Amino acid sequence: MNRTRLAAAALAVAALTTVAAGPAALAATPRTAAVTTTYGTAAGLPPINEAALKAAIAGIPGADATAAEVRIGGTKGSWHGVTGVTDVRTKRPAREGARFRAGSVTKIFTTAVVLQLVAEGRIKLDGTVQEYLPGLLPEDYPAIAVGQLLNHTSGLPSPKVPGDLEWVYKTRFQKWTPEKYVARAVENPIEFTPGTRQHYLNTNTFVAGMIIEKVTGRSYEHEVTTRILRPVGMRDSYLPGDSVRIKGRHNHGYQVVPKGFPDSFAYGDAHLVDMTETSVTSTWASGDLISTTADLEKFVKALFSGKVVPAAQLEPMFTVPDVTMLGTDEPAVYTSGLTRLELPGGIVAYGKTGARYGSSAGLGATRDLSRTLVYSVNSTDAKAQGQNERTLRIALAAFAQ
Repeated sequence: MNRTRLAAAALAVAALTTVAAGPAALAATPRTAAVTTTYGTAAGLPPINEAALKAAIAGIPGADATAAEVRIGGTKGSWHGVTGVTDVRTKRPAREGARFRAGSVTKIFTTAVVLQLVAEGRIKLDGTVQEYLPGLLPEDYPAIAVGQLLNHTSGLPSPKVPGDLEWVYKTRFQKWTPEKYVARAVENPIEFTPGTRQHYLNTNTFVAGMIIEKVTGRSYEHEVTTRILRPVGMRDSYLPGDSVRIKGRHNHGYQVVPKGFPDSFAYGDAHLVDMTETSVTSTWASGDLISTTADLEKFVKALFSGKVVPAAQLEPMFTVPDVTMLGTDEPAVYTSGLTRLELPGGIVAYGKTGARYGSSAGLGATRDLSRTLVYSVNSTDAKAQGQNERTLRIALAAFAQ
């Protein structure tokens, strides 16, 4: 796959999903509502394509998703659409402003706090994990720099746990501590010499979150809240900690499962389980944020404007390391916290996606903020391998003709 195709897919899903099976057309009336649409032209950037955006979220609820909300913003115009149902059983229509699990979009916030601490002189990007967290890694591990955690070139492995859906469902309320997660990960050997490859893994952001706590003496949740959520005005966003619920108004998230799966119910020609309530301690600083599209739009605008991370420390978020992806000869695509995206028409954007069972989310923007995108899709198979066609269509409609 060439770099352009890989980058386009990365904005939509960062190698998240293809729906191999799902409920037949869900029995509810789709609803799509564009709120405000204006048009503008920028060099290399097409006008907002309202028809393409409406088409990208049409047919929801459907086989692949039960609800969606898309928000386009920036200096060249805006558009907002919402469709689907809040609950497939009640068939109540989805409305704008629903909270959702943002998944790996959380990694941007973790990275931003680390870079703030770099700006304050409390962390050095070339400082090592072994210096900040002595004893955390095995003695035979090589030195790993903080900057290598942020751009996923550390070589740290993942914990080996069962990955089948039935195990995930049975353990969905299980509590993980960061220490337990990392300890399980480093039972395995280092994957490669730090700085020589790129492998996108949650372990990196777990360790970054632990460094934040060690350096500040306060919880990761406190630091993200006081340093980013409150100053940016993200009033509907929060980090849930041990809670398995989503506070306030939100859409239910479902996962398609085989017939006979525990607690499943028939819907159309398929079977679903409700994954709305679940522990996010297994992703912590890598994926536990709960937010809204409006809040994430505020965040990406503030971040790219240098209002979250000082300009001098912001550049790592727009810099891809000159290495190849682990196991391939493809060039790296991840920056520190984001992904660099080369889209059709010569458009370059930066974005991040995330997925929890029942929820796919993403944000992206051109660096000059002439175009921003935030979406939330209640995907019925959000963790499947491959690329989610729905979110890919949304991303391409947002940035291309």
